[in-house]
Amino acid sequence: MNSLEDRVSRISALRTIQKNDLGRHTVVRRLFEEPCAGKVELRALKLLLPDMPESACDPEKWLFLDTETTGLAGGTGTYAFLVGIGWWEAGRFLVEQYFMRDHSEEPSLLYGLLDRMKRHPVLVTYNGKSFDWPLLQTRYRMTRLGKVREPEAHLDLLYPARRIWRLCLKSVALTQLETHVLQFNRGRDIPSETIPQLYFDFLHGAPPEGIAEVFHHNQMDLCGLAFLAQHILRILEDPENSGCGPTELFGISRLLQQRGDPEYAERIYGLAVDGGLPESAEQIAFRELAITAKRRRDFQLSNSHWEKLLGDTTNVSATAWLAFP
Repeated sequence: MNSLEDRVSRISALRTIQKNDLGRHTVVRRLFEEPCAGKVELRALKLLLPDMPESACDPEKWLFLDTETTGLAGGTGTYAFLVGIGWWEAGRFLVEQYFMRDHSEEPSLLYGLLDRMKRHPVLVTYNGKSFDWPLLQTRYRMTRLGKVREPEAHLDLLYPARRIWRLCLKSVALTQLETHVLQFNRGRDIPSETIPQLYFDFLHGAPPEGIAEVFHHNQMDLCGLAFLAQHILRILEDPENSGCGPTELFGISRLLQQRGDPEYAERIYGLAVDGGLPESAEQIAFRELAITAKRRRDFQLSNSHWEKLLGDTTNVSATAWLAFP
């Protein structure tokens, strides 16, 4: 299994101290050979976010975001001491990391980040709707910089990841998806829970090696997130030929059904059942297949699905039709 660090192949790195009207902060910029920008189908995007604008099909408008913070619970006392962003430029993946060497540099960091966010109106995160984005909004208010403008679209990949892989993986943490879905390991890395203490140690004069590991962790999070976005969109574009296993197809079926495509969902449910599902998922699949067939007035097929679900061939149709409109 390849390591993510080897896969992305850093091309160049540049560290600068940036100044603006609110002070100064550190910016580290790195260019990566991979992940490369790929074609994006609007239909697949709309499965993730129904009101996705057509302009979001341009991947160079996407901004990947991941923060490293002084705590994992959020709240007004939690700072985003390192804000990593990534985007595609001329086909290559570019990562910028905004770092505050002490708390006094926070206003400068946040102000510097605004311009980049304006240029890339589609935000892509992993658990960002619940954590990273609300935290940044709080920090903008706390520093009296006002409310940051909402992105045109916000793709939080945690939610489709849960839908697609929760049946086959114990955890859908990004590192677990990298290992078991994307088929590469993180390589050298630090546990996320150690990151706040590494920053506190840095503030108290610890050697910089610890905080350098935090920078590396953040870079790998952003690269892994970009690879995951490409993978999810690829399998949603053509689930039938995606190579997905039965439990993954089951999750995609649920997503299709949620987004109002019952006919396609029915087809993918059928593939999932044929491939073999855990009992609980199989029961849900047969139930949805039965209901969908009944709505199409294919009562014979609906009855067949209910027979498989209930294991009783007598009077199944009457039970099914009474229970489900």
